[in-house]
Amino acid sequence: MSFQQPLFLLALLVVPLVIVLYLVMQRRRAKYAVKFTNMDVLASIVSTRRSWRRYVAPVIFLLALSALCVALARPQQSKLVASQEATVILVVDVSGSMHATDVKPTRLGAAQKAVRIFLDHAPKNLRVGLIAFSGDANIAAPPTTDHNLVRQADATIGDFTGNGGTAIGDALALAVQVAQAAVGPTGGSSGQTIAYHPVAYHPKGSQSPVSIVFLSDGHQTRGALQPLEGAAQAKAARIPVFTVALGTPNGTLTFGNNGFGGGQFGSPNGGFGGTIPVPPDPATLRAIANLTGGKFTDAQNAKTLNDAYTNLGSRLGRKPGKTEITNEWVLLAAALLLGAGLLSAFWSPRLP
Repeated sequence: MSFQQPLFLLALLVVPLVIVLYLVMQRRRAKYAVKFTNMDVLASIVSTRRSWRRYVAPVIFLLALSALCVALARPQQSKLVASQEATVILVVDVSGSMHATDVKPTRLGAAQKAVRIFLDHAPKNLRVGLIAFSGDANIAAPPTTDHNLVRQADATIGDFTGNGGTAIGDALALAVQVAQAAVGPTGGSSGQTIAYHPVAYHPKGSQSPVSIVFLSDGHQTRGALQPLEGAAQAKAARIPVFTVALGTPNGTLTFGNNGFGGGQFGSPNGGFGGTIPVPPDPATLRAIANLTGGKFTDAQNAKTLNDAYTNLGSRLGRKPGKTEITNEWVLLAAALLLGAGLLSAFWSPRLP
């Protein structure tokens, strides 16, 4: 904890002065002779049991006084605060394998819920964009501070399945392009994309205000760029990529007559129903995170996925800063004063 006006902490010297004054008054009282000589009657009026109670209210009062003195110094607490220029690009795999049910209700359903969880925990002024990809990548929602628009786009990302396959490298490259278009030294809070100024905005060695959260459940099967080629573009732009491998190693997809259409994968039995394995590729996604300075999560169930997006939503778009907590100290002092008053009234000796 730090203070905006540390000199006001000198007001705490009032506390020991009050204690000294109290002790002096107690000594002066002890010098007076007892004028009421009938001690039996006096004892029946003022009980000597639990004499410690008479000190509780004064101690609480001194604590309240101390809290007020601290409040005068305008205390600050170090914490993560929302960054005005931050942007996060959410990238979600919507290929056919995302209809596998090893993560409930389906991988795609779990991913859509995770996006909503991220938005629930993200700062309100954070620009969030959404990209859906399979064999090609599409912008479902450009970076915007209107999180309701992103929620609406999230509800329809299953429509971007396209021609099937998984183009991880191309999706990363598109996310970098969208991120670069969304930041700049003149960026406002309207949520609209603006021109990118790499020289003015990114001094050498600095970290971009943009992050990419990349979720996929499969291996690269299509695309012009390989995954690490796309990651290299993110690294060059100093954009960390937080990757999530969704699904279990034994995940399978039902296709054909009674399940998901087999045209995207090729039916081994002439189009009749069957299953194919659809394991995720954690090794590639881990390499992407390591290369770009992000973090990798292996999400084999919905809880792990939700926890990861909760953590990312609470952390991304924020930077180390300080918030003033003067009001909290004033409220503490008020509560202590109230407590001291109530205890004093309840425990003070009274004549019958």
